[in-house]
Amino acid sequence: MQRYAQPPAIFFDLDGTLVDSAADLGAACDYLRTQRGLPPLGTAAYRPAASAGARGLLHVAFGVQPTDAEFEPLRLAFLQHYEAHLADNTYAFDGIAELLTGLAERGIAWGIITNKSIELTRVLVSRMPLLQSAAAVVGGNSAAAPKPDAAPMQLAGQLAGVDIRQCWFVGDDLRDIQAARNADMALAIAAGWGYAPAAEVSAWQADAVLQQPQAILTLLA
Repeated sequence: MQRYAQPPAIFFDLDGTLVDSAADLGAACDYLRTQRGLPPLGTAAYRPAASAGARGLLHVAFGVQPTDAEFEPLRLAFLQHYEAHLADNTYAFDGIAELLTGLAERGIAWGIITNKSIELTRVLVSRMPLLQSAAAVVGGNSAAAPKPDAAPMQLAGQLAGVDIRQCWFVGDDLRDIQAARNADMALAIAAGWGYAPAAEVSAWQADAVLQQPQAILTLLA
């Protein structure tokens, strides 16, 4: 495996990369379904859409698009229920704790860049001690535009006090790879342990596709 110069920081997407939040996201959708007399679909149905936010999740739950009249009321109801339960069954993926420890031992900072709203992101981080050592936390509404725009990446670099162009980004969605490229980051890594199917991940043309978090450490020269 090719090795790369040690970056000053490595940034990560949140849902599907650092944490597995599919159960809580799916539960919020199923709560809305049961309120409307529909049977729950279960976590497995929502997992492939868990990185797509309310847009993707509500499409699975109700077949709606953002342009549909019923979408916005559903989105608001979804967010209200999700915020109250967003850490009930959300956990760091296996290997994330060891990865963050390894980065700290090497003097490499780390941060979060997600398209989840900064308000929800802060609530989740506050409930997960493992995430509280982040040098920067950037949400989907923190910058002028969300990923795949470069703006969140550039803001994260400023908050962490690093040159974002020297940093790596790890994510489980095509937008993550595109955002890293748009910000001219040194490395764009696909999290193969996330929610996207393997065939889809391989088409993103990431610099590396890894199947477990600790493998990031093996890329360091």
